[in-house]
Amino acid sequence: MQSGSALETGPQPIHPYKEDNMGFDLFCSTLIALLLGLVICFGGYRLFLFLLPIWGFFFGFALGAQTMQALFGVQFAATVTSWVVGFVVGAVFAVLAYLFYAIAVAILAGSIGYALGAGFMHLIGLNFGLVVWLVGIAVGVVVIIATFYFNIQKYVIIAATAIGGAGVIVGTLMFGVIGVAVAKLFENPIRLALQNSPLYAILFLILAVAGIVLQITHTRDWEMEPYDNRI
Repeated sequence: MQSGSALETGPQPIHPYKEDNMGFDLFCSTLIALLLGLVICFGGYRLFLFLLPIWGFFFGFALGAQTMQALFGVQFAATVTSWVVGFVVGAVFAVLAYLFYAIAVAILAGSIGYALGAGFMHLIGLNFGLVVWLVGIAVGVVVIIATFYFNIQKYVIIAATAIGGAGVIVGTLMFGVIGVAVAKLFENPIRLALQNSPLYAILFLILAVAGIVLQITHTRDWEMEPYDNRI
């Protein structure tokens, strides 16, 4: 007959090695994300051709999942359907960005317009929903049209990569340092940054402006050669 102590159940203690290992994994992933953000922020234009499918996938995934959130009221990437939609849209955007230069630029311009439109609505106090989504889509379309009409692809690429890289850096700090959930970052990143500390918003602005200025300075005499359609 087994003793009472042998039959006792309860939460098992976490081995100190596992805790240390989890902390080290988080540190490494945070460091990699920060380095990636710095590279995109300050060297995005020169690396644009390499970044095209990656940017297309992540923006497509976010747009697909947020479209489900706006239309059906589900939380960001909270259902299998939203994940499937996000992956499908992301994969389509990535393939199109790789195959067609004009579409790649349009996706990039649309992403910055969408972020600016939705970000402004967040700034005035609206949480993500149908109205914020529609404003983001509308501003994205306007930025796409303006990019090609005024032939400012280079500067749109520089601005988008500087802003995107700054967002990766600040988002990584908020996720890795204070443990903000990724879904909350997508729901209302501006309000979340201001609530936790205005320093995050200030850091974002400093990084974005510095990235734009440095990229323009370092590529003043260098133009990226657009590639021909790959099919």
